[in-house]
Amino acid sequence: MPKEDKKRRALRSTAWYGGTDRDAFIHRSWIKNQGHPDHMFDGRPVIGICNTWSDLNPCNAHLRDLAEHVKRGVYEAGGFPAEFPAMSLGETTLRPTAMLFRNLASMEVEESIRANPIDGVVLLVGCDKTTPALLMGAASCDLPTIALSGGPMLNGKFRGKDIGSGTSVWQYSEAVKAGEMTLEDFMGAEACMSRSPGHCMTMGTASTMASMVEALGIGMPENAAYPAVDARRRRMAHMVGMRIVEMVKEDLRISKILTREAFQNAIRTNGAIGGSTNAVVHLLAIAGRLGIDLDLDNWDTWGRDVPTIVDLMPSGRFLMEDFCYAGGLPVVLKSLAEHDLLNRDVITVNGQTMWDNVKDAENFNPEVIHAFDDPLVANGGIAVLRGNLAPGGAIIKPSAATPELMQHRGRAVVFEDIDDYKARIDDPDLDIDENCIMVLKNCGPRGYPGMAEVGNMSLPSKILAKGIKDMVRISDARMSGTAYGTVVLHASPEAAAGGTLALVQAGDMIELDVEGRRLHLDVDDAELARRREQWSAPEPAMQSGYQKLYFDHVLQADKGADLDFLVGCRGAEVPRDSH
Repeated sequence: MPKEDKKRRALRSTAWYGGTDRDAFIHRSWIKNQGHPDHMFDGRPVIGICNTWSDLNPCNAHLRDLAEHVKRGVYEAGGFPAEFPAMSLGETTLRPTAMLFRNLASMEVEESIRANPIDGVVLLVGCDKTTPALLMGAASCDLPTIALSGGPMLNGKFRGKDIGSGTSVWQYSEAVKAGEMTLEDFMGAEACMSRSPGHCMTMGTASTMASMVEALGIGMPENAAYPAVDARRRRMAHMVGMRIVEMVKEDLRISKILTREAFQNAIRTNGAIGGSTNAVVHLLAIAGRLGIDLDLDNWDTWGRDVPTIVDLMPSGRFLMEDFCYAGGLPVVLKSLAEHDLLNRDVITVNGQTMWDNVKDAENFNPEVIHAFDDPLVANGGIAVLRGNLAPGGAIIKPSAATPELMQHRGRAVVFEDIDDYKARIDDPDLDIDENCIMVLKNCGPRGYPGMAEVGNMSLPSKILAKGIKDMVRISDARMSGTAYGTVVLHASPEAAAGGTLALVQAGDMIELDVEGRRLHLDVDDAELARRREQWSAPEPAMQSGYQKLYFDHVLQADKGADLDFLVGCRGAEVPRDSH
């Protein structure tokens, strides 16, 4: 029978499994029905393995196997592993958008961690929203935590060329519309793109967030780039299992790792890798759960002069498998540190400083990871735009945009929502030319709802037929991290919340000046006031259930699009139960 001792009382799980009273009897007796022997309750750390595996989420469908390797490591280090599920958010199939459910999944993770006898947690993540959702939930509990990404797919291969998930889809679909690619070839590429388990192998949101995990120090070194099917991913899982047990003993909680300095490292890393614009809302939301002072302007000031040195789609040519073989994220972090753009002394989950982890990194392919003084884009990062069209801010990714369009004035062609866009975009009578600015409304956090990835609107067929590949596009939506173009996103306040975007009319002139960080609607205040009097807010898509809760409480994009009542760290304390 387990005995009370000092060591066990220091563990959170002791409140469940320690002692000889009735409650402890019940907790141990029931869990023993799985075959656990008495010595598993001798005061060893209980490690929760939060798994987002699902057959419905192809990016995370291999995480069952990865969990087994984590368990081996936990057992080897003297811990007690306990796997539990979390809602799996697959961007490729979940409707209306996985982002709608990010906050819901974070609530499930938070309450699962708090309510169960867990001393430390390993987060198994992969597809876009699973990474921030699990980090947000864990941050709200503040236990020792490691995030382990599932890894990218192998490179797609089509007729002797590498093709990238997402990025090549956008390219090929527009080529079909322009008459430059046959439908037969388009269908042929489909079978060649996704050749192995794993998430997108472009520098889309999944790969970006895996890189953010490593740059924040909440994941092990080299977490970002090992392919999902690489044996090194499994070996890392084993080491994660061992390390989390030690973190519990050291009381190395998530709040000690995810500091403001760590977020600064991540923002600068995002610029250097040409990372997804979606990282903006996710890092803002994670920081909000920890009470860290992080805002949209930090993205601009910290990342503004960071060169993009990773030549990966959608900004460049290569894919994550190439990035891995070139040396991966440690090479990028080392380069940033050598140019005083990295906080070297921040602690990471392996107990070492960031500099200790990356100082010996080597670049094995300068074509994939450029030298700092020979960048892909001299000023990468995320540019934050402000003006009367987006007083709360809007963002653009310069590394994926057309340089000639970064300063542009054009006539607005307005789509009231995504259905209006789909109905009219290929109408031959649509009054549009390549100098116009496409404006999409009501696709923000409340408007879609969920802020779907529709901001990278496909160009009209008649424009593509002229050989034009890019136009300025503005919306309150997000876009896939695999997408590209001169696309202004996350306009805040959104149209559905009464932002100026809701008042734009066809024919209005709009000025974009990325260098000047300006986004201006050339309509005077009196006219905007008149339009506002005639505007009415949309009703929520659903009048009950989670979507109604989301609509009523979601924050704007510049605040991370979290639910207002979830901001802040609530800790892991829970009252002792009474059976």
